[in-house]
Amino acid sequence: MISDIGFVGFGLIAGSIAKAIRLKHPDFNIYVYNRNAPKVKDSLKLALSDGTVNELYSDLDSFSNCDIIFLCAPVLTNISYLEKLKHIIKKDCILTDVGSVKGNIHKAISELSLDENFIGGHPMTGSDRTGYENSSALLMENAYYLLTPTPLSKKQDVEFMFDLVKEMGSLPYIVDYKKHDEITAAISHLPHIIASSLVNVVHENDDSDAHMKTFAAGGFKDITRIASSSPEMWQSICLSNPEPIIKYIDIFENNLNAFKEAIQNSDGSTLYKTFEKARDYRNSIPSSSRGAISKVYEIYVDVPDVPGIIAIIATILSSNSVSIKNIGIVHNREFEDGVLRIEFYSRKDAVDARDALSKYPYPVYD
Repeated sequence: MISDIGFVGFGLIAGSIAKAIRLKHPDFNIYVYNRNAPKVKDSLKLALSDGTVNELYSDLDSFSNCDIIFLCAPVLTNISYLEKLKHIIKKDCILTDVGSVKGNIHKAISELSLDENFIGGHPMTGSDRTGYENSSALLMENAYYLLTPTPLSKKQDVEFMFDLVKEMGSLPYIVDYKKHDEITAAISHLPHIIASSLVNVVHENDDSDAHMKTFAAGGFKDITRIASSSPEMWQSICLSNPEPIIKYIDIFENNLNAFKEAIQNSDGSTLYKTFEKARDYRNSIPSSSRGAISKVYEIYVDVPDVPGIIAIIATILSSNSVSIKNIGIVHNREFEDGVLRIEFYSRKDAVDARDALSKYPYPVYD
């Protein structure tokens, strides 16, 4: 009978998981390791006061009765806690993590003979905001949640974690940990590296008047949005998953060289086919579920350039209980429809905004 859940690390993802579990299991006891004791961060005070967390523990020994322990610190930090937990946890405790790289932690689990206890986890969701104060049970909804059991993971434990993930509103998927790291290297890690490289290309080649930076709003800023992620986190990810990342960097380099060669040779046919193949494949990717890169919920609206127009649109949306995350004029619309870009916290807000604005003479585009 599961009743006690512990968290090591308690930020955006851990808080969202805890809130989602609390909604379905109000009787569960949720504990958080407070490594900064006796100090208590404001975010942990909030987690106690809003009822998500029952108690803070100042030492890991207090986790001895936990049925499940979520490791939610950075990838390499999670591994450092395992050696301590090995001598603390009860025999049937389930250990899981939320890291986006699995190779290192699975290796550490095997070396510590914790294979029967461990089921790796990776909720493929997130936000450009961080910390518990920005966590939400809604963050887990319709997000793929990859589970990476070991060969010795107990069948009933895997089934329990699968069902728990479903209760959170996420979409559980069981995958081998090596395959997991291949997948995430291609669809998450490489895109972050490319986005950072693109930003640095512009930064390092702009003129003294910063013309590139000035005109980079719109499409360029959208496709490089993920370059704003935490440098510390991505440093850790790259160092934890080097082989698959390097493999896909090499493949990407070959693709860039093919583009370069086609342009040098004025090979319009190859260029067209390459762009066409990419367009068709991208258009086939489902948009109903969250993937490895956090989804942006946004619409574009054509509005006249008159004083107070942003306030008018904001008032319309506010009166329809729509929460706006960001709103602003798009000055570079080379690749965008609409003058006004509005970003929302959820898909529901974006849909409600479109419905609300459809009653007014403002064309709306996705």
